[in-house]
Amino acid sequence: MASIRDVAKMANVGVGTVSRALNGTGYVSADAKKRIDEAIQELGYTPNELAKNLFRNRSGIVGIVVPNLEHPFFARLSREIESCLYERGYKTMICNTIGISNREKDYLDMLDRNIVDGIITGAHSLDDSVYLKINKPIVALDRDFGRKIPLIHSDHEKGGRLAAMTLIEAGCKNVLQFATSSLVHTPSNKRHIEFEKICREHGVRVTTVETVWNNLEYEYFRNAMKDYMDIYEDIDGIFTADVAAAFCMNALKAKGRRIPQEVKVIGYDAVGIIYLTDPVMTSIAQNTTEISQRCVDTILKMIEGNKNYERQQIVDVALLKGDST
Repeated sequence: MASIRDVAKMANVGVGTVSRALNGTGYVSADAKKRIDEAIQELGYTPNELAKNLFRNRSGIVGIVVPNLEHPFFARLSREIESCLYERGYKTMICNTIGISNREKDYLDMLDRNIVDGIITGAHSLDDSVYLKINKPIVALDRDFGRKIPLIHSDHEKGGRLAAMTLIEAGCKNVLQFATSSLVHTPSNKRHIEFEKICREHGVRVTTVETVWNNLEYEYFRNAMKDYMDIYEDIDGIFTADVAAAFCMNALKAKGRRIPQEVKVIGYDAVGIIYLTDPVMTSIAQNTTEISQRCVDTILKMIEGNKNYERQQIVDVALLKGDST
């Protein structure tokens, strides 16, 4: 197996020159770079990634922390972030906290000990202060830590507005929405505030129910939505995230209520689950590809010491019309 010394000898340059060329850490003339590239190709030399990262005081790994990988939105987002990082030369370590703060804390400890170079977090099981005391690259997905940590999220106000107008234009007069706890510092709450505001402005009655914010298990949603459909029997419209909306639709159909003739249902996220419902669910689509790219661009700039990034980045949403409204 060829070594860096073999490459240097064949290219007639010093080992340090080869190292600078590989790491991009200093000047190497065009002629020397060409000879080094030719020597690498002829010898079949593979740079030692671990040694390269140690030289740069990096691991080449970025951590992703999400609440639950079983949830379709976080599953898609994690997949797209991992693909984007891989294309940029980074490996990924993924943690789903499942509402357990120790998991989240363990990943922050890994960041503090340089085991990962940065963290993209969308979890909410730890207090903000734990994040804020760490002076390492962290990007927040839909969680507002203040100005110290960059924040990337969808235009939730627009999402709430689109959802409200869709139900209003469909003729709804008494709607129910399920929201996350108002105690959680997440921009996603803005969609529920905007939804309620627009509905009330148009004379539509709105009931907002706060669900358990750190429980994304299917069993919880199945039982909770069944109970709520029994309680709120006089509603004619529902707004909630896709998974909860799907279970609402199942519960409504079990009660003999027709969708959309008697009850209109609109989801939020527009992930694959909407195509498994009957009828196909109308939903507000979050652009997971754009969110992922922005998360990766920002965390890599932070790792490289480039401060040329926006503190808050808002990604557009769109209405994906199905047959449930």
